[in-house]
Amino acid sequence: MKISYHGHSVVKIETKGKTILIDPFINGNELTDLKVEDEKPDVIILTHGHNDHVGDTVELAKKNDSLVIANHELATYLSWKLVKTHPMHIGGAFEFDFGKVKMTQAFHGSGLMTDGNEIVYMGMPAGLLLFIEGKTIYHAGDTGLFSDMKLIGERHPIDLAFLPIGDNFTMGPEDAAEAARFLKPEKVVPIHYNTFPPIKQDPHKFIEMLDGCTGQIMNAGDTIEY
Repeated sequence: MKISYHGHSVVKIETKGKTILIDPFINGNELTDLKVEDEKPDVIILTHGHNDHVGDTVELAKKNDSLVIANHELATYLSWKLVKTHPMHIGGAFEFDFGKVKMTQAFHGSGLMTDGNEIVYMGMPAGLLLFIEGKTIYHAGDTGLFSDMKLIGERHPIDLAFLPIGDNFTMGPEDAAEAARFLKPEKVVPIHYNTFPPIKQDPHKFIEMLDGCTGQIMNAGDTIEY
């Protein structure tokens, strides 16, 4: 299994002959190394309905006949765009051919801004637990710190966690380091920082605050293999 990071909150997982893209914000993401025309995801998983996470989902899914996994409201909205979807919600899990996905809570918003200057409610935001090839991967999505992260870590020993550190819209480095202490992952990677001026952060300072787990800063295109 190969797991790669591509700026902001974009994570790619290649496993069992399938490619999974999480929160494929490509166009408009100056930190990514991806190009929409080159990506061929079999599966797209979305944490919530903000534009910088839904990103290029519709174009990618239509072009590649991708399955989009998202919360019920967001999945329903995307199905109206003629995208193939699998709706889920917080606390629920489902076994797919590539592995199991479980949605966890996240504390954030979830509204899609339309070209008509409207904000469409897209259901509750979520984090993701992915159980693939005997490994557990946690993508926290956009969230603030919450104490039930302890429960997530206790019930599901985590091999790799992707945690936002940008502050302003999500956890900052200090809270994200506390989240890592709650979750107790083997390895943690900071995400959702430096994309926009309000979330400018030094990831090295976050890594220095970690204890009990290994921190790894990933640049766009960097990979971790299991």
